[in-house]
Amino acid sequence: MIRIKICSVQDVEHALAAAEAGADYVGLNFVPGARRCLTEEKANLIVKAYRQKHGRMRPRLVGIFADQPLEEVNRILDDCDLDMAQLSGHEPLDYCLQLGRPVIKAVRVPLGQPIQQVVSALDAVLAKLESANILPLLDPDVAGAYGGTGATFDWNIAAQLAPLHQFLMGGGLTPDNVAQAVRDVGPWGVDVSSGVETNGMKDVVKIRAFVAAARGVRSR
Repeated sequence: MIRIKICSVQDVEHALAAAEAGADYVGLNFVPGARRCLTEEKANLIVKAYRQKHGRMRPRLVGIFADQPLEEVNRILDDCDLDMAQLSGHEPLDYCLQLGRPVIKAVRVPLGQPIQQVVSALDAVLAKLESANILPLLDPDVAGAYGGTGATFDWNIAAQLAPLHQFLMGGGLTPDNVAQAVRDVGPWGVDVSSGVETNGMKDVVKIRAFVAAARGVRSR
């Protein structure tokens, strides 16, 4: 079954909506300066409300970070009672291995380069992460951004990697195109942020539609 991550929720309502829709992962953003960044106080309110209703059941709560000090990331993971960390910056493997939680690592997909060259490079990166029990997230490489841009990359790249590796696929997915992505690519999981937003905020109707669409098809 396809795994689904709803990224960068900003309030209790949308965290609970993602859980009730059937998401496997819910992301809380702690990247300084990011539009969807939460204060630790706000994140704790979301986590507390979620734990009261769902305990330790899925979805798993994922803290999103990018190029932040290791000590800070581990402290936030502990203080906010998070299940996993997502690293969206340029963190090396040894950094990932020093976190006290399972890790999702964003892997940037270059845009406008020869497909086979990109596939070959990513194949090596994904294999290295998998050998360390780190879950890769494929996201388009957009200058100055750590994800959540709505930009897309060539799905043919992901389609060639999907039979070889387990990864989350992000980048411009919406309730309208996620079924086609699952059908054409066959990823282990999908990741969405801006694709389930209206006017910059998560939209409960779109969250439900995204999960239903992703789960409504068989991957190849």
